[in-house]
Amino acid sequence: MELKDAVVVVSGANRGLGRHLAAQLVERGAKVYAAARRPETVDVPGAVPLALDVTDQQSVRAAARIASDATLLVNNAGISTAATLITGDLDAVRREMETNFFGPLATTRAFAPVIEANGGGAVLNVLSVLSWLHPAGLGSYAASKAAAWAQTDAVREELAPRGITVSALHVGYMDTDMASGVSADQKADPADVAAQALAGIEQGLPEILADDTSRQVKQNLATAPNAA
Repeated sequence: MELKDAVVVVSGANRGLGRHLAAQLVERGAKVYAAARRPETVDVPGAVPLALDVTDQQSVRAAARIASDATLLVNNAGISTAATLITGDLDAVRREMETNFFGPLATTRAFAPVIEANGGGAVLNVLSVLSWLHPAGLGSYAASKAAAWAQTDAVREELAPRGITVSALHVGYMDTDMASGVSADQKADPADVAAQALAGIEQGLPEILADDTSRQVKQNLATAPNAA
């Protein structure tokens, strides 16, 4: 997909990876709707702030009406509560699933007809290496991203006949607010991850593996899990 002159909606564009994606898309000549629950927090030069709460159906429908010229949807908005599945707060588990699974599903359902009507385009779902790697301490987040990975694969097949490609971005820890409490030796630069994601969209890649951790974990998916 050619990104110059594309019309892009980026959710969660007010900080972190989403902000880098929005800024780089503007630099590439795209029209960018930088979406956030509080659009007044968006500070991406050249982008159009757009109110969007992916957990609110009315907000999603309103955003699709406003961005009726969209040809690319970037499902970047997400949360991490660090809830575990057995002893963690169940409301937190539900909140992660609502945001990380049902959120991108709602926006994709709303924008697919828009993108199709505009001649086709693409959807990018920002996932995680934890789509495939499921540590107990991040059980809720990992479960939501695993579900979003399955969603991405199914939606890719469903939307292909409508001229819409669907890509998944997988990455480990990035140097963003979400991972501020994680002591990882190396965190990926979100600007570099954004550049890889956009290159993958241009190439029509179904999966974009943005760091060595994701590539290694994906390669080892066939390995049996360790016994507890």
